[in-house]
Amino acid sequence: DLHSFPTRRSSDLHIVQQPAAVAYIDALQSCPFVNDLLMGTVGYRWADTRLVSDDPAKGLGRQRPRGTMLERLLDTLKVPKRELQLISPYLVPTRAGERAIAELACEGGVKVSILTNALESTDVPFVHAGYAKRRRKMLKAGVVLYELMRVARVRSRRDRRLTGSSGSSLHAKTFSADRARVFVGSFNLDPRSASLNTEMGLVIESPALAEQIASAFADDIPARSYRVRLSEAGRLEWLEQRENGVIVHKTEPGVTWWKRVAVRLLALLPIEWLL
Repeated sequence: DLHSFPTRRSSDLHIVQQPAAVAYIDALQSCPFVNDLLMGTVGYRWADTRLVSDDPAKGLGRQRPRGTMLERLLDTLKVPKRELQLISPYLVPTRAGERAIAELACEGGVKVSILTNALESTDVPFVHAGYAKRRRKMLKAGVVLYELMRVARVRSRRDRRLTGSSGSSLHAKTFSADRARVFVGSFNLDPRSASLNTEMGLVIESPALAEQIASAFADDIPARSYRVRLSEAGRLEWLEQRENGVIVHKTEPGVTWWKRVAVRLLALLPIEWLL
């Protein structure tokens, strides 16, 4: 029992009795994965897995290491032929990334689906500014774009598996290619991960795991995210699923007008390489 601490000191007991600690313990006890882990009933799947990482010299800034994390990741995941699902909380594709994604979707015939944080749920508005100015061209190329809500209005049947709690920001960094290969790690689709930070992750050859991610995009993510699209007039719209139908937002939902303006102004600054 997570509530039983017979050998703890009084100071430890005081911490455990705090409302935040009680809520955390209750959440652990009600989590199916934690219960399965404690009971030894977690379902395991064996799969070929490869670790990809940056050279630690990258963090020193003295020289460009041979083979960055991004280069190794692209080499390992290979170019998708049919489908690509991307989950990244901090998405700053830059002009080169925007062009590569658009070419993959438009010319390569690959169905590209992306999940990132909405402006209302992100904890770094600067990063959202670097992403927001790239949305329109990706949508024109046929990319399916979702932005995670701060609080889901419709509870999906597999809530919290990929996106975290029902009232939080996105944190997972996961890519899936052709329902065959999956990447899970620390790498975000942004310039900091590509050029500044030292990152690492696992490329997993698992069709079963890749299928779960594809299913999440089909069933769970639409209920917890805004589907971003272009109107007939070429303006951005945010579609929100609710129990009684779909609501169409003409401006970024869940935030004040001044925050929208601030993000637009930030998007004009030459700071994309820092995001």
